[in-house]
Amino acid sequence: MPQEIERKYLVKGEYAPFIHQSDRITQGYICRETGRTVRVRIRNGKGYLTIKGASADKGLSRYEWEQEIPVDEAKQLMLLCQPGIIDKTRHLIHYKGHLIEVDEFHGDNQGLTIAEIELAHVDEMPLLPPFIGEEVTGDPRYYNSHLTRHPYTCWNKQD
Repeated sequence: MPQEIERKYLVKGEYAPFIHQSDRITQGYICRETGRTVRVRIRNGKGYLTIKGASADKGLSRYEWEQEIPVDEAKQLMLLCQPGIIDKTRHLIHYKGHLIEVDEFHGDNQGLTIAEIELAHVDEMPLLPPFIGEEVTGDPRYYNSHLTRHPYTCWNKQD
């Protein structure tokens, strides 16, 4: 069964010098219930359909299935998505043997920048670059599916 294992962090410093590649991403959710999401994504002119299961291991891992689909079909499926589209730039950074994906959000989530580090197993503790801040792994406020309903620009200081 395909498994996604990752840690998620807020970005606190300058990461631009580390960037290897950047891609613009738009994504929406056909389903975003607790324990399962069905996501449609367009990235670099390609479409993707992704199904994710419930989080386990304190938010570190979960089932993930993803399939590339024709971009025209992805655009049609976006019309079926629930309200709230994610718009972000994903910056890819290679650091000490790990791929770090830094998501810089736009639109309703402007001002939020999150780094995700894919891991081989849940006990792995990667070396972190200097721009990594507070760990937010398992905090549902930072899930993209949550950000579609509760955008970062609407958070107050108590969130």
